[in-house]
Amino acid sequence: MENTEQFTGMSQVERQMRVDLAACYRLAALYGMSDLIATHISARLPDEDGREVFLINPYGMLFDEITASSLVKIDSEGNALSATEHPVNWAGFVIHSTIHAARPDVACVMHTHTRAGVAVSAQPRGLLPISQQSTLILNSLAYHDYEGLAVHDDERARLRNDLGDAEWFMLRNHGLLTVGPTIAHAFWSMYIFETACQIQLSAQAGGELLEIDPQVLAGVEAALEKMGTAHPALLAWPALLRRLDRLLPGYRD
Repeated sequence: MENTEQFTGMSQVERQMRVDLAACYRLAALYGMSDLIATHISARLPDEDGREVFLINPYGMLFDEITASSLVKIDSEGNALSATEHPVNWAGFVIHSTIHAARPDVACVMHTHTRAGVAVSAQPRGLLPISQQSTLILNSLAYHDYEGLAVHDDERARLRNDLGDAEWFMLRNHGLLTVGPTIAHAFWSMYIFETACQIQLSAQAGGELLEIDPQVLAGVEAALEKMGTAHPALLAWPALLRRLDRLLPGYRD
């Protein structure tokens, strides 16, 4: 049962965003996409007094510990705007803050350091057109070369330019990143991204690969439109929350 006392005086928009973001962190843990306390999933809240405001994980908590009330509200400089016993990892937020500033269409940025994601990011050709999952990604996939830990402001411009208007972002020798208009979209995209990378590594272990025809790749967007259903992320999200309620309850607190 959700503890409503912790949300007294909070807008319904922020309260729902906290619940969804806490769920996203726990789903990342459930599906093996966490890295102890490293990486972030950030969500943009409506502006407060003209300021850009975000929710992010308290640095020091495992993803499966995150709750709606434990998420930290920060500004675009990484300054905490809500009480927390944990610090905010500014080095990790450099990438997120850059993307949020460059992409007003993005409400959520999700970044992972999974073994499969890092492994494929270290391959010269990156993600290969060898699976149905990869076909969903390749028409909106961008790459960014590794420059060390993301702590230098001069990297921001290159991050912005490399991402452009893509939905999927492969950080070379580093990991995967997705953006979305909702938290559900960002998680669904990351699930597909991670799965495509796992499939690629498994396929490469088996020898010669059969690549998908470029004409098929070019027709993916039209094929998706022809399906005429709601976005898979929005269809899957309620079911994912039900799974969390069974296996990792408490994220709503």
